[in-house]
Amino acid sequence: MCGAGSRWVRRERALLWCVLVAAWEAAWGQLRYSVPEEMPKGSFVGDVAKDLAIELTALQDRGARIIDRGRRQYFSLHGKTGHLVTAERIDREQLCRLVAKCVLRCEVVVEGEMQVYGIEVEITDINDNAPSFKESEVEERISETTSPGWRFPLAEAHDPDVGRNSLQSYELSGDEHFSLAVQAGPGGDQRPELVLAKALDREEAAFHEVVLRASDGGEPPRTGTARIRVLVVDANDNAPAFSQAEYTVRVAEDVPVGSVLVTVTATDADDGINGDVKYSLKKATDLATELFQLDPKTGAITLVRSLDFEDVESYELKVQARDGGGLFDTAKVDITVTDVNDNTPELSVTSQLSTISEDAPPGTVVALVHVQDPDSGANGQVSCSLDGGVPFRLSRSRGSYYSVLTARELDREEVSEYNVTVLAADGGSPSLRSSAVLALRVLDVNDNAPVFAEARYSARVPENNAAGALLLRVRAWDADWGANARVRYRLWEGRVRGAPLSSYVSVQAETGALYALRSFDYEEVREVGLWVRAEDGGAPALSSNVSVRLEIVDENDNAPQVLYPPPAPASASGSGSGSASEWWSGVELWPRSAEAGSLVAKVVAVDADAGQNAWLSYELAKATEPGLFRVGLHSGEVRTARLPLARDAARQSLVVVVKDHGRPALSATATLRVVLGESVAELLSELGSAAAAAAAAPGEAAGSLTRWLVLAVAAVSCLFLAFMLLLLALRLRRWRRSQLPAAGSGALRGVPASHFVGIDGVRAFLRSYSHEVSLTADSRKSQLRFSGGSCCDTLPARPPPDEPAPLLHEDPDGARRADPAAPPYGDVKMYV
Repeated sequence: MCGAGSRWVRRERALLWCVLVAAWEAAWGQLRYSVPEEMPKGSFVGDVAKDLAIELTALQDRGARIIDRGRRQYFSLHGKTGHLVTAERIDREQLCRLVAKCVLRCEVVVEGEMQVYGIEVEITDINDNAPSFKESEVEERISETTSPGWRFPLAEAHDPDVGRNSLQSYELSGDEHFSLAVQAGPGGDQRPELVLAKALDREEAAFHEVVLRASDGGEPPRTGTARIRVLVVDANDNAPAFSQAEYTVRVAEDVPVGSVLVTVTATDADDGINGDVKYSLKKATDLATELFQLDPKTGAITLVRSLDFEDVESYELKVQARDGGGLFDTAKVDITVTDVNDNTPELSVTSQLSTISEDAPPGTVVALVHVQDPDSGANGQVSCSLDGGVPFRLSRSRGSYYSVLTARELDREEVSEYNVTVLAADGGSPSLRSSAVLALRVLDVNDNAPVFAEARYSARVPENNAAGALLLRVRAWDADWGANARVRYRLWEGRVRGAPLSSYVSVQAETGALYALRSFDYEEVREVGLWVRAEDGGAPALSSNVSVRLEIVDENDNAPQVLYPPPAPASASGSGSGSASEWWSGVELWPRSAEAGSLVAKVVAVDADAGQNAWLSYELAKATEPGLFRVGLHSGEVRTARLPLARDAARQSLVVVVKDHGRPALSATATLRVVLGESVAELLSELGSAAAAAAAAPGEAAGSLTRWLVLAVAAVSCLFLAFMLLLLALRLRRWRRSQLPAAGSGALRGVPASHFVGIDGVRAFLRSYSHEVSLTADSRKSQLRFSGGSCCDTLPARPPPDEPAPLLHEDPDGARRADPAAPPYGDVKMYV
C-alpha cells in the first residue's frame, strides 16, 4: 500500500512510486503492512475489513478495535471504512534505533466473533537524518618523528537511518600531509583512519587542519563534517598499552546506579607528559553514553542510569588510552545485562462478554485474555489459571492468548453474577503474580415454571356470603427474572350444578385473589372444587396448576319445618274460617282410659341446615291441660303424663315449639289437637260437633271438602255399628235366645292409639280385633274386653262349629248351671 509524505516535495514524489504490499497469512490470521516513517496522523496503512473479508456493516455491528501491546498506540481502526491508519507521526529511529528492521505489532479484535488477528506493520526508513560526528572539532597530537604511512583512528560518524539512507562514505580535505583510509569493521561498519602522507616538521608548521566529511546514500544525500586539528609535538618513544584487548562484563539489570562495572587499565613506559595516559570513549551509541561514564584518569566505567534487560541486552564500547605525546591504544568493552525477575506478568482482557445467557452451551467463549512477561527464560514463562469454584475453564488459544470458556451449563437462579478471577504467575523465584477480574452477568431464560406456595389450597366459606367477597389468595413464585418471573393467574373453566364455574368464582390475574361472584347456599352447593393456573410471561410461557377446594360452611338460615302435624291450610278470608282450619290440622283420637306414658302422637320436623344448626329439640309451649301431656326433648314424641280425668276437656290443644341449635336459634311451632273420649260414640260425637262447627264457619276455603270427609266418617261409623248389630243378632238367633239384653255402649278401653290411622286428621280402625263382651241382664253397663293375642290385620277365617256353642255353662246331663265367678247371665264372645 502506498502512502504519501508531506514533508518534502521530492520525498512525496518518491513515495508515490512506492507500493507497500499487504498479505494476509491465512494459517495464522496475520496481516502484514508496511508504511514509511514520518507519515502524518491518519495516514492509510491497510484495508483491514477487505483483507479479513468482513463486510463493513458486519464489522460495525460486531465491533472491532485495535490493541497495541506497546507503551503507546501508533495505529487506529477507522470504524466507517475499516481502514488501518496511523494514530500519530512515527519516527523509526526513535522506536528502532538498535535494530535494522523496525516492525510494530498490534492486534485487531472482532468483538462479536471473539477473534483476534495479528497485524505487523513494518516502518520503512526515509532519509530524514544526516550523518553526524560526536564531536564537530577533534584535536590530534602527532610526533614530528612519526614516519609517513602511520595510521591514526578517527571518530566515526553516526547516521540513525538504515540501508541506503545510512552512512555510505567518508572524504578528507584540507592538507596534503594527510590522506584518508577507510577500514571495514566486523559488522560491515566503516572505520575512518587518518594516514600520515608526508613527514611532519614542527619548525615548519606547528599544526595542521583537515576536514572529514561523512555522506549517506539518500536522495538527495546528506552529509556531516568534523574539523580535525593536528598538533605536531616533540618525539614520543612509547605508546600506551591496555592490559586486555577486550573486556567482558556481565551485570544484573538491577545493579544499583553508581556502581563501577569495570576498570580498564593502560600503561605507558615514557616519563613525564608522554607517559601521562588519559581514557576516552571513541565509539559508543547514544544510549551507551547515557548509561555509562568513563573516568578519564582511572579508566573506571560507572553506571549512571538503571539498566533494563527488556530494552537492551548488551552494550559494546571502545575505549582509547592516549598519552601526552599523542600515542594511543584502544580496547573493546562488552557489557552483557542479565535478566532479573523484576516484571510481573502483564494480564489484560482483550475482549469480554458482559452478559451471557444461562442456556449458553458448554464451551462458549466469554473472554479473551492476553498475558505476557517481558522477562526472559523461566522468569518470562507465565502460567494462567482460574480462581476455583466457578463453572468456567481456560483454554490456550493463539500465541499468548487464553480463552475463558464455560465449563458447564449455567443456572441464573443459582448464581446470577460471576466475578471470574484469572491468575497469572511466572516461573521466577520468587514467582510474581498478577490477576484480572471478569464481571459476567447471567441473563435469564424462561426455564422455570411458577411454583405455588402450597400443594393444594382450601378455604371455608360461610354461606350467604356477599357477592365480591374475598375467598382466599393463591400465591405462586417463579425463580426466573423480569418478564419470565411475572406470574398471572386464571381459572380452569368448569361447571357447578350445570352453571359455568366463572359465574361463581373469579380470580384476580395479578394477585391471585379469588372472589365470590354470587352468594353461596349450603343447601344447594356444599363444596366447590376448581383449578387455578399460574402462567409466567416468558416466550413460550410456562405454567403450573393447583387445586382449590371451597367448603361451604352452613349457617343457621333455615328454621325447622314441621312435617307432622301438617300446618293448617292458609285462610282465604276472615279469621273464623282460620279457626276451623286450625282445628282440623293434626287431630288425634285418644281414649280416656289410656295409661300414663302412652304414645299419643309424634311431632315430626326437619331442618335443611346441617350439623348443630340441624339438631332439633322439642318442648311443650302451650296446652289446654298443662300437666296432661309431655313432649320428648329430642324425639318429639307426645305422651300422656298422667291418666285423663273426667274433668279434663274432651278437646285438647297442644302447641309444640321445635328449636334448632344454631346461633341464634330458629324455631317453628306445631299445633296438635287431641280428642278424648270414653267410647266410639263419644269420639264420633266430638268429631261431628267439630265438623259442624267447621262447616258453619263462613268463608272456609276447604269447607266443602271437610263436609264430605265428615259425612264419610259418619257413614263408615254407621256401617260399622250396623255390621256389629247384625253379627250380634245372628249370634243371638243362633243361640236361640229369646231374650237378649240390649247391648250397651261399652267403653273402648285398652285400644292402642297406633291402631288408628289418620284420615285428614281423623283416625279410624285399621285392624280387626277379637272382643270379649260381658253382658248382664240386670245392669245397663256392659264390659268389652279386647284380646291382644287375637288381633290381626285381616278378619280371620274361622270354620263354623259342628254344634252350636252353649251360651251358658251346662252340666253333662244338660242341666243348666251357673258359674259362680261369671256374671249372672254368663259371658258372650264376639268376633269382629
